[in-house]
Amino acid sequence: MRRINPQRVSDTICKEAGRTRPDRRCPGRPPTVSRCIDTDFRQEMAGDVLSGLTGSVKSIPCKYLYDAYGSRLFDRICTLTEYYPTRTEIAILEGNASRIMDFFSGRDGSLVEIGSGSDLKIRSLLRGLSGQGAGQVLYVPVDISETSLLRSAHRLLDDFPWLSIQALVADFTRHIDRLPEGRKLIAFFGGTFGNFTHEQGVALLQGFARIMGGHDRMLLGIDMLKPAGIIEAAYNDRSGVTAEFNRNILKHVNRRLSADFRPDDFEHLAFFNPDREQVEMHLKARSRVRAYIAEVGLSVCLEPEETILTEISRKFSRARATACFDEAGLVPVRWFTDADAWYSLVELAARA
Repeated sequence: MRRINPQRVSDTICKEAGRTRPDRRCPGRPPTVSRCIDTDFRQEMAGDVLSGLTGSVKSIPCKYLYDAYGSRLFDRICTLTEYYPTRTEIAILEGNASRIMDFFSGRDGSLVEIGSGSDLKIRSLLRGLSGQGAGQVLYVPVDISETSLLRSAHRLLDDFPWLSIQALVADFTRHIDRLPEGRKLIAFFGGTFGNFTHEQGVALLQGFARIMGGHDRMLLGIDMLKPAGIIEAAYNDRSGVTAEFNRNILKHVNRRLSADFRPDDFEHLAFFNPDREQVEMHLKARSRVRAYIAEVGLSVCLEPEETILTEISRKFSRARATACFDEAGLVPVRWFTDADAWYSLVELAARA
């Protein structure tokens, strides 16, 4: 197994160095790691949770679903029969990888993966590289978890020893300007874009558009509209993994912010809202609930059946998605989808 020698890992502090610049390609090198954030999110989490639980609609941001245990649960969700997005997206990638990766044919550049997490999907693209393109790609995974980034780097270098990796520990909602200069293909998989409201999503895409040059491309995963029953089943699996995943956000808050929520006091609730064309995932109080969050000095009281919103997941028609791209200054170049049009990967360019 190829090991990463921590003594050889270059720790570049992005706030001091400015935008990250790709090194010259040197296949077989251990990855470098650049850090844009402090990996202790307690202060940020405290502010987010205080704001969310004192709002007119109680909520906790969905990014806090993904502590270490939550991430493992989500990996399990992705394998469930009811959960169509992951297998559908991977099938699209496997069927179109060589066409997508023609971006690197005879030319070098950076393959940037936003919110990289598991390396399952990026493998499909890397396998699509032609012999001419292999060795010319700098892979730049972006994630808030340095542990996940390095674990993925171990696996990828085992199977793609020619690959150069420059990992970026960053929050993509705040550090888009730290992405590599020069020619790049930005991959944003998993339908994560749908977790943002329309206004948030447009602002996020505008940020990408601003740092994209004329030759750059973005590959964006979006979950398409389909019958509500299919959508709702994906968030209410019979084995209860999604319910456990949802309630785990309270365990995360308890651990990080010294709170005393009892997760079993809450019922998992997920449904498709047709008016907003989005799934809404909530935790619904089974009875009157009281909890104290010591880190922020907040007492929380919920009445029976009152909910805490933990995630939205917007679903798109092609017209709605295209209007969003246009508002953000991006132009669809190619659409890749499955036979049922359940899911799409859209190749986008910045509008000239």
